[in-house]
Formats: sequence, C-alpha cells, structure tokens
Amino acid sequence: MNKVILMGRLTRDPEVRYSQGDNAMAVARYTLAVDRRFNRNNDEQTADFINCVAFGRAGEFAEKYFHKGTKIAITGRIQTGSYTNKDGVKVYTTEIVVEEQEFAESKNSAGNGDGGYAPANRPAPAAAGDGFMNIPDGIDEELPFN
Repeated sequence: MNKVILMGRLTRDPEVRYSQGDNAMAVARYTLAVDRRFNRNNDEQTADFINCVAFGRAGEFAEKYFHKGTKIAITGRIQTGSYTNKDGVKVYTTEIVVEEQEFAESKNSAGNGDGGYAPANRPAPAAAGDGFMNIPDGIDEELPFN
C-alpha cells in the first residue's frame, strides 16, 4: 500500500502549468513544510520540505485558493523517478501525487498566530480572566452537577 497523509504549510504559492492538447489539464506543484514531531536538540523546530503535485481539478483548486503560508492537509501517494540533467548527471526525484487536499485551519485562525486548527463555523468560547469559559446566567438547572 502506498498512502501518505501530511499536514503543513505551503512554502510559496503553487506553480501551475497546463498540459498541451485539446483537454488541457492543470498541473500544480507546491512544497509543504511539515514539522517533525520530535527533534533531537529540543532547541529549534525542524521541518521537512516535501514536494507535491496535484493534477486536474485539484491543480485548479490549488491555483485558486492556496497561497504561501496556507496550512493544508493532503493525502496521496509517493512517486519516485529519475532523469538525466543537461550535465549528464542522473537526478533522482521523490514527490507526493496529491489525491485529496483541504484546508487545515480557518482564515480567521490563520492570521491570529495560534498555530492550531479552529473550525470555521464555530466561534471559540470566551474565556474569563482565570482561563475558564464564562457560563451564561440562568442555566444552572441545565448543568449535570452542582
């Protein structure tokens, strides 16, 4: 089985080209910066920079909605290849062929620096000065405890 699931931020705007012929297809290439779960030094966060390619409608979606810094989640498969460059040196490539892609944070949370996922359709509860959520007056009888 060849299945990859990644979440990270785009390092730059996607580069989109269209194939030649009657049925031109979008080919979007972008790089995801994926944080490593653990690091060796505990000093600094390390990341892997993973090349991704999305074809067709997924490529068109990336062109229209993805921008540098956008946090996305993708699923896909690893594809390896090789070619000989102009100097005659064989170059090996590894990239993720994107099968599904989606936003991993709302627009609102993207700008506030919290770095986490916040559902777009649900506002965050307001916190009191002590860090706990405020409970509105008059709902004491609805609470399962006293």
